[in-house]
Amino acid sequence: MLGALSNASAQLMMASTTSTEQSGLFAHLLPAFKNTTGVDVKVVALGTGQAIDMGRRGDADVLFVHDQVAEEKFIAEGWGIARFAVMYNDFVLVGPASDPAKTKGKDITLALQKLAQTQTSFISRGDKSGTHAAELRYWQISGVVTKGAGYKECGCGMGPALNMAASTGAYALTDRGTWLSFKNRADLQVLVVGDNRLFNQYGLIVVNPAKHPYVKKDAAQKFVDWVISPAGQKQIASYKINGEQLFFPNTKK
Repeated sequence: MLGALSNASAQLMMASTTSTEQSGLFAHLLPAFKNTTGVDVKVVALGTGQAIDMGRRGDADVLFVHDQVAEEKFIAEGWGIARFAVMYNDFVLVGPASDPAKTKGKDITLALQKLAQTQTSFISRGDKSGTHAAELRYWQISGVVTKGAGYKECGCGMGPALNMAASTGAYALTDRGTWLSFKNRADLQVLVVGDNRLFNQYGLIVVNPAKHPYVKKDAAQKFVDWVISPAGQKQIASYKINGEQLFFPNTKK
Protein backbone atom coordinates (compact mmCIF):
# COMPACT_ATOMS: atom_id res chain seq x y z
CA MET A 1 0.00 0.00 0.00
CA LEU A 2 1.27 3.46 -0.91
CA GLY A 3 -1.26 5.52 1.02
CA ALA A 4 -0.26 8.65 2.91
CA LEU A 5 1.42 8.40 6.30
CA SER A 6 0.51 10.54 9.28
CA ASN A 7 1.90 14.10 9.27
CA ALA A 8 4.29 13.18 12.11
CA SER A 9 6.00 10.52 10.04
CA ALA A 10 5.56 12.02 6.55
CA GLN A 11 9.23 12.90 6.14
CA LEU A 12 12.47 10.99 6.06
CA MET A 13 16.21 11.50 5.82
CA MET A 14 17.97 9.89 2.88
CA ALA A 15 21.75 9.58 2.59
CA SER A 16 22.70 9.21 -1.05
CA THR A 17 25.57 9.15 -3.45
CA THR A 18 26.33 12.49 -5.07
CA SER A 19 25.64 11.17 -8.57
CA THR A 20 21.92 10.78 -7.96
CA GLU A 21 21.63 14.40 -6.86
CA GLN A 22 24.16 16.08 -9.15
CA SER A 23 22.68 14.34 -12.18
CA GLY A 24 19.32 15.96 -11.42
CA LEU A 25 17.55 12.64 -10.83
CA PHE A 26 16.17 13.55 -7.39
CA ALA A 27 14.73 16.84 -8.63
CA HIS A 28 12.81 14.68 -11.11
CA LEU A 29 11.99 11.73 -8.84
CA LEU A 30 11.17 13.10 -5.39
CA PRO A 31 8.31 15.50 -6.32
CA ALA A 32 6.52 12.59 -7.99
CA PHE A 33 7.01 10.46 -4.87
CA LYS A 34 5.72 13.20 -2.56
CA ASN A 35 2.74 13.83 -4.82
CA THR A 36 1.82 10.13 -4.59
CA THR A 37 2.48 9.50 -0.90
CA GLY A 38 2.70 12.83 0.93
CA VAL A 39 6.13 11.83 2.24
CA ASP A 40 8.79 14.54 2.15
CA VAL A 41 12.42 13.47 1.61
CA LYS A 42 15.47 15.39 2.79
CA VAL A 43 18.60 14.34 0.89
CA VAL A 44 22.17 14.45 2.17
CA ALA A 45 24.39 13.77 -0.85
CA LEU A 46 27.77 12.26 0.01
CA GLY A 47 30.15 9.67 -1.30
CA THR A 48 28.64 6.21 -0.88
CA GLY A 49 31.09 5.31 1.90
CA GLN A 50 30.07 8.40 3.87
CA ALA A 51 26.40 7.76 3.18
CA ILE A 52 26.74 4.22 4.55
CA ASP A 53 28.52 5.61 7.62
CA MET A 54 25.52 7.90 8.16
CA GLY A 55 23.33 4.81 8.16
CA ARG A 56 25.58 3.10 10.71
CA ARG A 57 25.27 6.12 12.99
CA GLY A 58 21.50 6.21 12.57
CA ASP A 59 21.65 9.65 10.97
CA ALA A 60 19.64 8.48 7.96
CA ASP A 61 16.47 6.45 7.50
CA VAL A 62 17.24 5.13 4.02
CA LEU A 63 20.32 4.82 1.80
CA PHE A 64 20.43 5.25 -2.00
CA VAL A 65 23.96 4.19 -2.94
CA HIS A 66 26.14 2.32 -5.48
CA ASP A 67 28.79 0.09 -3.98
CA GLN A 68 27.30 -3.40 -3.81
CA VAL A 69 30.16 -4.92 -1.81
CA ALA A 70 29.87 -2.24 0.88
CA GLU A 71 26.07 -2.43 0.80
CA GLU A 72 26.04 -6.19 1.37
CA LYS A 73 28.52 -5.80 4.23
CA PHE A 74 26.21 -3.18 5.77
CA ILE A 75 23.33 -5.67 5.59
CA ALA A 76 25.41 -8.59 6.89
CA GLU A 77 26.44 -6.54 9.93
CA GLY A 78 22.78 -5.87 10.73
CA TRP A 79 22.72 -2.15 10.00
CA GLY A 80 20.19 -2.46 7.20
CA ILE A 81 17.02 -4.52 6.76
CA ALA A 82 17.39 -5.50 3.11
CA ARG A 83 18.98 -4.30 -0.11
CA PHE A 84 16.94 -3.65 -3.25
CA ALA A 85 18.48 -3.27 -6.70
CA VAL A 86 16.91 -0.16 -8.22
CA MET A 87 18.64 1.00 -11.39
CA TYR A 88 21.95 1.05 -13.22
CA ASN A 89 24.07 2.99 -15.64
CA ASP A 90 27.80 2.78 -16.29
CA PHE A 91 31.12 4.42 -15.59
CA VAL A 92 33.12 6.07 -18.34
CA LEU A 93 36.70 7.35 -18.52
CA VAL A 94 36.83 10.94 -19.72
CA GLY A 95 39.90 12.91 -20.71
CA PRO A 96 41.23 15.58 -23.08
CA ALA A 97 40.23 15.23 -26.71
CA SER A 98 43.89 14.92 -27.72
CA ASP A 99 44.10 11.79 -25.51
CA PRO A 100 47.85 12.05 -24.82
CA ALA A 101 47.95 8.63 -23.10
CA LYS A 102 46.16 6.96 -26.06
CA THR A 103 43.47 5.44 -23.84
CA LYS A 104 40.56 5.56 -26.28
CA GLY A 105 38.74 2.26 -26.60
CA LYS A 106 36.72 -0.23 -24.58
CA ASP A 107 39.23 -1.77 -22.14
CA ILE A 108 39.39 0.16 -18.83
CA THR A 109 42.37 -1.84 -17.48
CA LEU A 110 44.47 -1.20 -20.59
CA ALA A 111 43.60 2.50 -20.36
CA LEU A 112 44.72 2.70 -16.74
CA GLN A 113 47.96 0.89 -17.55
CA LYS A 114 48.69 3.51 -20.22
CA LEU A 115 47.90 6.34 -17.79
CA ALA A 116 50.31 4.92 -15.23
CA GLN A 117 53.06 4.30 -17.79
CA THR A 118 52.86 7.84 -19.16
CA GLN A 119 52.29 9.41 -15.72
CA THR A 120 49.45 11.40 -17.27
CA SER A 121 47.27 13.61 -15.03
CA PHE A 122 44.35 11.75 -13.47
CA ILE A 123 41.90 13.21 -10.95
CA SER A 124 40.56 10.67 -8.45
CA ARG A 125 37.66 11.50 -6.18
CA GLY A 126 39.57 9.95 -3.28
CA ASP A 127 36.48 10.21 -1.07
CA LYS A 128 35.46 6.58 -0.42
CA SER A 129 32.49 7.03 -2.75
CA GLY A 130 31.06 4.28 -4.92
CA THR A 131 32.89 5.77 -7.90
CA HIS A 132 36.15 5.88 -5.95
CA ALA A 133 35.69 2.24 -4.85
CA ALA A 134 35.09 1.23 -8.47
CA GLU A 135 38.14 3.17 -9.63
CA LEU A 136 40.35 1.40 -7.05
CA ARG A 137 39.01 -1.98 -8.22
CA TYR A 138 39.93 -1.13 -11.81
CA TRP A 139 43.46 -0.09 -10.82
CA GLN A 140 43.82 -3.37 -8.91
CA ILE A 141 42.68 -5.61 -11.74
CA SER A 142 44.86 -3.64 -14.17
CA GLY A 143 47.87 -4.73 -12.12
CA VAL A 144 49.08 -1.15 -11.63
CA VAL A 145 50.98 -0.72 -8.36
CA THR A 146 52.35 2.80 -8.86
CA LYS A 147 49.83 5.13 -10.47
CA GLY A 148 52.41 7.79 -11.27
CA ALA A 149 53.09 11.42 -10.47
CA GLY A 150 50.03 12.56 -12.41
CA TYR A 151 47.60 10.84 -10.02
CA LYS A 152 45.83 13.32 -7.71
CA GLU A 153 43.10 12.69 -5.12
CA CYS A 154 40.75 15.61 -4.60
CA GLY A 155 38.67 14.21 -1.72
CA CYS A 156 35.61 15.69 -3.43
CA GLY A 157 32.36 14.89 -5.19
CA MET A 158 32.01 13.94 -8.83
CA GLY A 159 31.13 17.43 -10.06
CA PRO A 160 34.16 19.12 -8.44
CA ALA A 161 36.42 16.29 -9.65
CA LEU A 162 35.22 16.82 -13.21
CA ASN A 163 35.73 20.57 -12.85
CA MET A 164 39.34 19.93 -11.83
CA ALA A 165 39.86 17.54 -14.73
CA ALA A 166 38.33 20.02 -17.19
CA SER A 167 40.45 22.92 -15.96
CA THR A 168 43.73 20.98 -15.98
CA GLY A 169 43.27 18.70 -18.99
CA ALA A 170 43.29 15.58 -16.82
CA TYR A 171 41.55 12.21 -17.05
CA ALA A 172 38.83 11.08 -14.63
CA LEU A 173 36.46 8.19 -14.04
CA THR A 174 32.84 9.32 -13.78
CA ASP A 175 29.38 7.83 -13.70
CA ARG A 176 27.48 8.52 -16.89
CA GLY A 177 24.61 10.29 -15.14
CA THR A 178 26.82 13.03 -13.71
CA TRP A 179 28.73 13.30 -16.98
CA LEU A 180 25.59 13.84 -19.04
CA SER A 181 24.43 16.60 -16.69
CA PHE A 182 27.90 18.20 -16.40
CA LYS A 183 28.11 21.48 -18.31
CA ASN A 184 31.72 22.59 -17.74
CA ARG A 185 33.34 19.98 -19.98
CA ALA A 186 35.91 22.24 -21.65
CA ASP A 187 38.01 19.87 -23.80
CA LEU A 188 36.96 16.66 -22.04
CA GLN A 189 35.27 13.83 -23.90
CA VAL A 190 34.38 10.21 -23.25
CA LEU A 191 37.34 8.01 -24.17
CA VAL A 192 36.69 4.59 -22.62
CA VAL A 193 33.18 3.15 -22.72
CA GLY A 194 31.48 -0.21 -23.14
CA ASP A 195 33.62 -2.44 -20.91
CA ASN A 196 31.26 -4.78 -19.01
CA ARG A 197 33.29 -4.11 -15.88
CA LEU A 198 32.10 -0.49 -15.98
CA PHE A 199 28.56 -1.56 -15.02
CA ASN A 200 27.25 0.66 -12.18
CA GLN A 201 24.41 -0.72 -10.02
CA TYR A 202 22.44 1.39 -7.51
CA GLY A 203 20.70 0.00 -4.43
CA LEU A 204 18.23 1.09 -1.76
CA ILE A 205 18.50 0.08 1.90
CA VAL A 206 16.22 0.86 4.86
CA VAL A 207 18.30 1.39 8.01
CA ASN A 208 17.50 -1.20 10.67
CA PRO A 209 15.40 0.23 13.55
CA ALA A 210 16.67 -2.62 15.74
CA LYS A 211 19.99 -0.73 15.74
CA HIS A 212 18.47 2.76 15.89
CA PRO A 213 14.87 2.74 17.22
CA TYR A 214 14.16 6.30 16.06
CA VAL A 215 14.68 5.42 12.39
CA LYS A 216 11.51 6.19 10.42
CA LYS A 217 11.12 2.71 9.05
CA ASP A 218 7.57 3.13 7.74
CA ALA A 219 8.38 6.28 5.75
CA ALA A 220 11.61 4.73 4.48
CA GLN A 221 9.84 1.54 3.41
CA LYS A 222 7.19 3.66 1.72
CA PHE A 223 9.93 5.23 -0.38
CA VAL A 224 11.51 1.88 -1.26
CA ASP A 225 8.12 0.38 -2.18
CA TRP A 226 7.36 3.30 -4.49
CA VAL A 227 10.77 3.37 -6.20
CA ILE A 228 10.65 -0.35 -6.99
CA SER A 229 7.00 -0.18 -8.08
CA PRO A 230 6.13 0.16 -11.78
CA ALA A 231 5.33 3.86 -11.21
CA GLY A 232 8.70 4.58 -9.60
CA GLN A 233 10.64 2.56 -12.15
CA LYS A 234 8.85 4.39 -14.96
CA GLN A 235 9.74 7.72 -13.37
CA ILE A 236 13.43 6.77 -13.28
CA ALA A 237 13.37 5.67 -16.92
CA SER A 238 11.71 8.91 -17.99
CA TYR A 239 14.55 11.10 -16.73
CA LYS A 240 16.57 12.26 -19.74
CA ILE A 241 18.96 15.03 -20.70
CA ASN A 242 18.96 16.09 -24.34
CA GLY A 243 16.96 12.99 -25.11
CA GLU A 244 19.48 10.63 -23.50
CA GLN A 245 18.38 8.38 -20.63
CA LEU A 246 20.64 8.64 -17.55
CA PHE A 247 19.50 5.66 -15.46
CA PHE A 248 17.94 2.32 -16.35
CA PRO A 249 15.53 0.69 -13.85
CA ASN A 250 16.21 -2.96 -13.09
CA THR A 251 14.35 -3.90 -9.94
CA LYS A 252 13.80 -7.65 -9.73
CA LYS A 253 10.59 -8.60 -7.99
